[in-house]
Amino acid sequence: MAGVQTAVALREQGFTGGVTVIGAEPHQPYDRPPLSKAVLLGTAEGSAFDVDFEALDVDLRLGCEARGVRPAERVLDTEAGPVAYDDLVLATGAEPVTLPGTEGVPGVHLLRTLDDAERLRPVLARQHDIVVVGAGWIGAEFATAAREAGCAVTVVEAAGRPLAGALPAEVAAPMAAWYADAGAELRTGARVERVEPGAVVLADGSRLPADAVVVGIGARPATGWLAGSGIELGAHGEVVADGRLRASVPGVYAVGDCASFPSARYGERLLVHHWDNALQGPRTVAANIIGVTPSVYDPVPYFWSEQFGRFVQYAGHHGPADRLVWRGDPAGPAWTACWLREGRLAALLAVGRPRDLAQGRRLIEAGRTMDAEALTDPARPLKSATAG
Repeated sequence: MAGVQTAVALREQGFTGGVTVIGAEPHQPYDRPPLSKAVLLGTAEGSAFDVDFEALDVDLRLGCEARGVRPAERVLDTEAGPVAYDDLVLATGAEPVTLPGTEGVPGVHLLRTLDDAERLRPVLARQHDIVVVGAGWIGAEFATAAREAGCAVTVVEAAGRPLAGALPAEVAAPMAAWYADAGAELRTGARVERVEPGAVVLADGSRLPADAVVVGIGARPATGWLAGSGIELGAHGEVVADGRLRASVPGVYAVGDCASFPSARYGERLLVHHWDNALQGPRTVAANIIGVTPSVYDPVPYFWSEQFGRFVQYAGHHGPADRLVWRGDPAGPAWTACWLREGRLAALLAVGRPRDLAQGRRLIEAGRTMDAEALTDPARPLKSATAG
């Protein structure tokens, strides 16, 4: 997404120079969200972007892996040979974290690429017993699709609740019930000891039958190939970009899942592994490459997830010190959790309340101060709960 959208944005903003997009995968560039939904269930064959690269005069080089960067010479090294550049945009995304000890074990899957989804499609079609390791966003989305396909699904999560890395306990807790409602078993506080052919063995000695195992325990920036380049990487291995999405060496930009950026809005550096970030960031990169009007990137992060018949949306960025305010009953089908920071709306998670999300996102962008008591009334439009 980030690489393709950068090429599109450059042309849309009037860039007339050569544009080359290099990708390691052999497939036409594609969108990832459908992989855990329509592509996985076989209701769509693929999710290629509707982009006419030839009409845009973009040189698309597929099946060509990047191997390194020599910034002083402005050269990108690839498996097909060196490629000279004036400006280089790093948009390599993230790669899934693997479960130690599962390398080479048959029946163990990841879900990140089109090839991953195509390998998993027949597993769902055969209605296998499936164990999902990790109750994060991708684990929940895959479990949803597997249950829809008629598979028996057990989800094991090392933490004490689903989405432990993303949401506080009081917000994630009601979401645990969604698994049982959908006929999936959720085991929290469960650590995987090892994976054997046909079974997952937990640290407490439990053996879970598994025709297939799907690992969804997180992702990390795909930047290992930048070792020795002199490009600064952060604590999570991400490219450290500035507010204009420039890397630490001249002529190099970074965008999407592989880069962090400073947010004046939130007073900290953000690393956002979501689709909307890969859509919005390229416009800033293109503007700064062209250099007509310097552009600073400071978005309100946004993402969505479809799980167990619920549409979940999140906007903003919250921290442990922010005040949590509820709109609606979290045991019900539709509710919103709002986070306030110094009286202003910092973030919100909306379940089945898309209007709250749309209004809340605009309120965050505007930095509006909220009336916390008015905010608790789910019948009142969120935009009318501002203070003063």
